[in-house]
Amino acid sequence: QVQLVESGGGLVQPGGSLTLSCAASGFTFSRFTVRWYRQAPGKERRLVAGMLLINGRRDYTDSVKGRFTISRDNAKNMLYLQMNNLKPEDTAVYYCYAEYGSLRYWGQGTQVTVSS
Repeated sequence: QVQLVESGGGLVQPGGSLTLSCAASGFTFSRFTVRWYRQAPGKERRLVAGMLLINGRRDYTDSVKGRFTISRDNAKNMLYLQMNNLKPEDTAVYYCYAEYGSLRYWGQGTQVTVSS
């Protein structure tokens, strides 16, 4: 059974940090390109960070550059998103995503709330 299970979300004050984790199972994780998306209330789901399989290049949406870091551990079938200097506008449900050819998998999401 294919699964992507996020964890690590929660309530954090502005300026704080969180690390999101995504555990993959049921497929060959190391072959998949991986990304993090987020969806704020009343808004569309948007790409936050991606990591290319072919060369490991990391890309970020402008609003998180310098604050977020995407990484993966293929030996553990894990994807991470380190988030520093969090801002209220980072509040959203965060989803991990894996893609290989026509195969596309989503996690169920984890809530991140940045508020004082």
